[in-house]
Amino acid sequence: MKTTIHAAILALMISGAAMAAEDPGISVSRPGDTPQTQGSAQLFSGEVLVGQLFRGTAPATISGGVVSFNASARTAWHTHPLGQTLYVISGNGRVQQWGKPVQEMKTGDIVLIPPGVKHWHGASATSAMSHLAFAEQLDGKVVTWMELVSDAQYLSEPSPK
Repeated sequence: MKTTIHAAILALMISGAAMAAEDPGISVSRPGDTPQTQGSAQLFSGEVLVGQLFRGTAPATISGGVVSFNASARTAWHTHPLGQTLYVISGNGRVQQWGKPVQEMKTGDIVLIPPGVKHWHGASATSAMSHLAFAEQLDGKVVTWMELVSDAQYLSEPSPK
């Protein structure tokens, strides 16, 4: 009986050690740990820096990044299968849903973009803007990129608040 108990305890200890080896534990990232890359001309107009801050590990599907736009810079039209949340951390920007008026956004604003909604976002014509962007993947996909936003679309009159 004692041997069976010891064997069970040893098995639990080994499985616990294996689980601990698989468990990465708490991770702390510091400013500057995440490199920023220049936004691709196929996906952005103007000067844009993109920094992937984190990507969830299964079963988590959320990822987040910081995107910094120079004045007049913006994304191309795109959709997210499970939606997107933006938190404007500095500056003034614009966001537009396909077929609807441009909306202004400013520091502290939270923008909720529903799943599958075609949209773009970026800086205002006179101010740089940075936001945190959060989205979840569905079947391995976080975003579907489309055509660039035309100057006429970008410069259209914003809706009154």
